Amino acid sequence: MSSYLLCAPPVYGHLAPLVAVGRGLVVRGHEVTMLTGAKYRDLVTAAGIRHVPLPASVDFDDGHLEEVLADAGSARGIARVREGMLAVFVRVIPGQYRAMRALLDRGGFDAVLGEAAFTGLAPYLALPPEDRLPVLGVGTTPVTMGSVDTAPFGAGLQPGRGPIGALRNRLLTAALRPALTQPLRRAADTMLAQVGAPPSPIDTFDFAYRCFDQLFQLGVAELEYPRRELPTSVHFVGPLRSTDDPRQAEDLPDWWSDLRLGRPVVHVTQGTIDNVDFGRLVVPTLRALAAEHVLVVVSTGGRPVDEVERAFGGALPGNARVATHLPYDRLLPLCDVVVTNGGFGGVQRALAHGVPLVVAGSTEDKPEVAARVAWAGCGRDLRTGTPREQAVGRAVTEVLTSPTFAARSRELAAAIARLPDPVDVIEAALTAAVAHR
Repeated sequence: MSSYLLCAPPVYGHLAPLVAVGRGLVVRGHEVTMLTGAKYRDLVTAAGIRHVPLPASVDFDDGHLEEVLADAGSARGIARVREGMLAVFVRVIPGQYRAMRALLDRGGFDAVLGEAAFTGLAPYLALPPEDRLPVLGVGTTPVTMGSVDTAPFGAGLQPGRGPIGALRNRLLTAALRPALTQPLRRAADTMLAQVGAPPSPIDTFDFAYRCFDQLFQLGVAELEYPRRELPTSVHFVGPLRSTDDPRQAEDLPDWWSDLRLGRPVVHVTQGTIDNVDFGRLVVPTLRALAAEHVLVVVSTGGRPVDEVERAFGGALPGNARVATHLPYDRLLPLCDVVVTNGGFGGVQRALAHGVPLVVAGSTEDKPEVAARVAWAGCGRDLRTGTPREQAVGRAVTEVLTSPTFAARSRELAAAIARLPDPVDVIEAALTAAVAHR
């Protein structure tokens, strides 16, 4: 068996899937160490993985990103996206790299498995393959790579068609270059120079897809825009199998049997990070469906249940059911629609169970997730992170009554079911990479 170093930024949506992969590698007999944020030590060690914290200079609390983005000030739009990228993914390169290199220099590792956004790997990947360990990657977001076939990542736009669509893509790419792409690349080159690495030959959004020896995208190709430039080293392996805590599955809420009363079940969630203000999506959904013949199931993502009542402004509707956490692999087979703010992992899990979606996302990569859901025909994109209750109600009704959304979601579920276990695929690739060193 082998010893692997896993690296992930201290952001739950990026590191949790890698923890699940690491747990699978441990179960298969490998030794696994993970370099990530101190906040997530317990999550990592509970998976049987040795935890090494990132240095304080490049660690942060993803539950308080406003502190990380303090330098952004009153920046809005593209300027705020740029400042967020600089703070979370670019300025951390030297510190991440030095911490990772210190571990590798002690010896004992056979290969590195990095989450795609762990940019501290960039200086290491700039070395000739014979001078470094194999480095494989795991993609936990929609593909960010630029293409003549797509609008720039972050625009939240579906691919255009024909010559007009291609022209739109070129114009948008050119427009974003001075405001976003070029500043990010210049800043990345400055960070690379601090650790003696050469300037990057590619844009920041393309890093993971062109630099890792292989990249394993935790999604299906059917939910991603086609790109003629996508390297053959990028593999769509589908979402991870069950990541539920077994204890969670045993500790069901006392209202669980209500899910089998015959009413359509609508699950609404704002995930585990963007869940401070339930007025953004949970409350509009509760209000929109209060008089409908459905059961509305709310997961707070770990926040106290009474916060939903406070946000609602009083007693919840009689058709509402709330819990802090729910075992998704038991809940989703009972759901008819999922209303979500667009977390990539949650969307993939819903589709693995053939459940169509209504997506209201406006932060991080969520507009891109929402656009892909609509493009693939498995749900509605509300094109805002704070929808009005009327918009939520119309979208849920449309998804419930139109058979095309459920049919397309079942097609994606079948595509996912045909794929082997992603951890098996990643383990086999790691084993082969080590053998061919």
